Amino acid sequence: MNADRAYDVDAYLSGLFVGEDDALERALERSAAAGLPPIAVSPPQGKLLHLLARVRGARRILEVGTLGGYSTIWLARALPRDGALITLEIDAEHAAVARENIATAGLRDLVTVEVAPALQTLDRLIASGAEPFDLIFIDADKENNPNYLRRALDLSRAGALIVVDNVVRGGAVADGRSSDPDVIGTRRCLEMMAREPRLQATAIQTVGQKGYDGFALALVI
Repeated sequence: MNADRAYDVDAYLSGLFVGEDDALERALERSAAAGLPPIAVSPPQGKLLHLLARVRGARRILEVGTLGGYSTIWLARALPRDGALITLEIDAEHAAVARENIATAGLRDLVTVEVAPALQTLDRLIASGAEPFDLIFIDADKENNPNYLRRALDLSRAGALIVVDNVVRGGAVADGRSSDPDVIGTRRCLEMMAREPRLQATAIQTVGQKGYDGFALALVI
């Protein structure tokens, strides 16, 4: 697949299904100005997350990996007025940018940004008996994907959706001999999804402005 053609298709689809959106565009601009890596989901991927949350009727959403809050905005926009989204970010500077972007989008009252290592916050939520979530989006350090998935199961209600991003990694996920910790973590996460009796799952390859990658989607049963 020609990379330029894939980018052009993404731009076309974004124009059709996303259009101009000041809050989202400013979130990307502010993130770039702050030096955050350009690894947020693409506009079509963000719209997919939004639609998944709406189809699920999500009232509580958990996001592992905030970055500049771009995907957070997409997800929070799917919530009802009494909904809540908790998003986990290890970097205080990234969290500050995300909070500003979330506030600009008018979503401050729906979103809580937790700044700490994600596993630490997840364990605290489990220990406190937090109300289960309807959708969990995992998009943080890939080496820890199996650990995030285990905790996501503990924090999910039946019927919840768990979405894991960046699971194809340019095709490297197919290499069982890889020594890359991110590939190893991703493979273990996918294998857990396949074996776990509480999940019905699949994974999809994608191509676009973010390159060749994919996501996994699991239904908690």
